[in-house]
Amino acid sequence: MLKGIVMDYTVNFLWDSEANVWIALSDDIIGLALESESLDKLMKRVELAVPELLELNSQAPAKNLEFKCNLRRQLAYV
Repeated sequence: MLKGIVMDYTVNFLWDSEANVWIALSDDIIGLALESESLDKLMKRVELAVPELLELNSQAPAKNLEFKCNLRRQLAYV
């Protein structure tokens, strides 16, 4: 673990319409890949998992987590 350093990390939330689940991924946090049917539940799971993942990967502790959501819907026009 890096002493005295804290970082801001970004977590991306994506909706998988085929599986009907939200997925959490991060380019900043090694190994973060979680899914849940509820966005609220997934955010709570991420908040619990991030400190452990950062410690396991010897990454600096999180000062802030920035959550970004991406929901894409295909529209059918008549």
